[in-house]
Amino acid sequence: MSAAVRALTAADAGWFLPLNNAAVPHVNALDEGALVALLGEAAWTAAVEHEGRAAGGLIAFGPGASYASPNYRWFDGRHDDFLYVDRVVVDAACRGAGLGKALYRALRDHAAGRTELLACEVNERPANPASLAFHEALGFRIVGHQETEGGTKRVALMEMALPASPQGK
Repeated sequence: MSAAVRALTAADAGWFLPLNNAAVPHVNALDEGALVALLGEAAWTAAVEHEGRAAGGLIAFGPGASYASPNYRWFDGRHDDFLYVDRVVVDAACRGAGLGKALYRALRDHAAGRTELLACEVNERPANPASLAFHEALGFRIVGHQETEGGTKRVALMEMALPASPQGK
């Protein structure tokens, strides 16, 4: 069964918040107010459904957002045109079903021809080797590193150049 991708909205808080918070420390914890604030400022969001239920989500920001994340700020200070993937989470029970790829495929299709690159960060400390390998396999490359949260986290800052138009169109 193929994955269905749609917009992630505040109405999804009931399933998205537990999924997001189960992924800590690889993403920051959220409560409903923080999620609503992120969604209100996001340039693009997506939820992916698998076998009839919501199983993952992605939140991305464009340039010039007031988002205070030091990782987002790193990219915003260097690029005029980008989409920054703040978080992508997939239900652990559905990993390996291609849902993360479906989310990124939908993001690339949306962004191609509209922006020059996708950006994200992946934790190096605490290590998240599966996410690093996933993003590298998609075509992201490491362009920098940054210590955050008082040195308790170190991230690989990654970018992927986008084609001028959506693939296959």
